[in-house]
Amino acid sequence: MEIYTGKTISKGIAIGKLYFYAKDKQQVKRYRVEEPGKELERFEQAKGRAVQELNTLYEKAVREVGEVNAEIFQVHAMMLEDEDYNDSVQNMITAQKVNAEYAVASTGDNFAGMFAGMEDEYFRARAADIKDISERMIGILLERREDTGLPPVPSILAAEDLAPSETVQMDKEKLLGFVTRFGSGSSHTAILARTMGLPAIAGISVEKEWDGRMAALDGALGQLILDPDEKTMKELQERLAQDQDQKRLLAEWKGRETVTAGGRRIRLYANAGNMTDLVSVLENDAEGIGLFRSEFLYLESDHFPTEEEQFQAYKTAAENMAGKKLIIRTLDIGADKQAEYFGLEKEENPAMGYRAIRICLSQPELFKTQLRAIFRASAYGTVSVMYPMIISLEEVHRIREIVEEVKGELGAQDLPFGEVEQGIMIETPAAALISGELAREVDFFSIGTNDLTQYTLAIDRQNERLEQFCDPHHPALLRLIEMVIQNGHAAGCWVGICGELGADLELTEWFVRAGIDELSVSPSMILPLRKKISEAE
Repeated sequence: MEIYTGKTISKGIAIGKLYFYAKDKQQVKRYRVEEPGKELERFEQAKGRAVQELNTLYEKAVREVGEVNAEIFQVHAMMLEDEDYNDSVQNMITAQKVNAEYAVASTGDNFAGMFAGMEDEYFRARAADIKDISERMIGILLERREDTGLPPVPSILAAEDLAPSETVQMDKEKLLGFVTRFGSGSSHTAILARTMGLPAIAGISVEKEWDGRMAALDGALGQLILDPDEKTMKELQERLAQDQDQKRLLAEWKGRETVTAGGRRIRLYANAGNMTDLVSVLENDAEGIGLFRSEFLYLESDHFPTEEEQFQAYKTAAENMAGKKLIIRTLDIGADKQAEYFGLEKEENPAMGYRAIRICLSQPELFKTQLRAIFRASAYGTVSVMYPMIISLEEVHRIREIVEEVKGELGAQDLPFGEVEQGIMIETPAAALISGELAREVDFFSIGTNDLTQYTLAIDRQNERLEQFCDPHHPALLRLIEMVIQNGHAAGCWVGICGELGADLELTEWFVRAGIDELSVSPSMILPLRKKISEAE
């Protein structure tokens, strides 16, 4: 038994024979041409044919993986019209008097190398897109097209790399999973693998000699196991059976609206603590992200994240959500979440101390940096923002002033941004009690039941000794939640829950009766909760 560890792209288990997908890079010879004009004409004709092929692929992808995920092929068609790309090819043909396919190959290599060398993972992943469109053009110019290389029986496909077009062209009935040497979680091929529900890992130096060997792919651990022993095989088969049960549940509930037995629509969103959680959010068919904990950018860094660093993260999240709502909670550092470079002083009672919105309003430049990044990302998806630890109208008014400053600055710089819903978290009794007034100032409420429970019951949720005294179903807590829902609705403000109580199946029917509009829970609870809501009156 041999175990190779790589990087998780898409979770899940696959067991079967390994099929090595050999993709030989097309060899392109350089030769001098006497009539560059004819080569330019060949290039334009090839480009026209490539666009036709990409449109056909787009239509196929729409049927198989949905319109949003099929957009990559429209993007590829637009990339073929990129001014810099075309100028490079045309200049090489006319200035160096070289053949069109050589000019395309050189331009493709140069542009892909430029993207691959960038620090940001999103842009590095675009190198594969450049290679894909260039290989397509070369194949057309040489009148030599590659076979898709489908395995004869359902197999785990191993390759150096896979382009989105190759992934879509393959027969899904013959694919159990992917393992590649190159690729990243933000590549379009990775997104397609997750959409198709196929486990996938990258970062493993696959060998042609592995072809035909029995293998197991563990997407959760990012492992490829060749010739698994009897014990390992049994464990993996048990997990595969569990995964298949979950997939059956997914097949039953995926794509369905979350509707009560009485016909009322509830929005069912997921909580996400970092970028890798986006995979689980999409796999479990969440209708959006109701809580994107932005503090991971600060906790995983040794410096204050720049506007650009934050923008790229939020932009990637918005694009991955593909039109579904992404609600970003602003910085919630403090209490149990500490970053040394903030220089926060030790506090006797940090849960009630200098944290969250209090830090942001005390350090407006820090706050504005994050808001600029969030609003800029809103141009790439359906982005909302919510503010934690609110206790007063004055805080909301000050936030609004800062937001208007940010929007004014972005407009003056011609930086695009979209319509951004703004909401607040109701996680203090103070906010709950004045929720009627607060509702007239914001677009939505998200009830953070974790903090609301500890503040209402005067129980530190970090203190294990108090666990026996903590009653998450306490009548006082439920009355506050009901009050918030009623006050929010009275002012035209929708109300959701993003704390752990949202996933408490014992309370689902109560939430429905109370009139909750949205529940945001851990991704693994999406399907069980959708089923439970469908049974509630």
